[in-house]
Amino acid sequence: MKNAWTAGIILLVFALTGTSVMLLKKYLQTYFFADARWFTYTYYWLILPFYNLLLLAYGWVFGQFAFFWEFEKRFFNRIAGIFKKK
Repeated sequence: MKNAWTAGIILLVFALTGTSVMLLKKYLQTYFFADARWFTYTYYWLILPFYNLLLLAYGWVFGQFAFFWEFEKRFFNRIAGIFKKK
């Protein structure tokens, strides 16, 4: 990171992404899936790709796309590493 301003922008992007995902869940659960028990399980499977796309989108808006693109690549390489045989 170049400076404290960049670090603040990156933290802001993480905060906005988390808040957006939380509000989306509340909205979907309230208006579309109020009584569905399966919603929670489905939500946790679908939120991972949506969260990551939203993270990239917010990163682009705030001019930090390159940082978040590298972050995503490292993240998915770690997930893929879990499934590799050692």
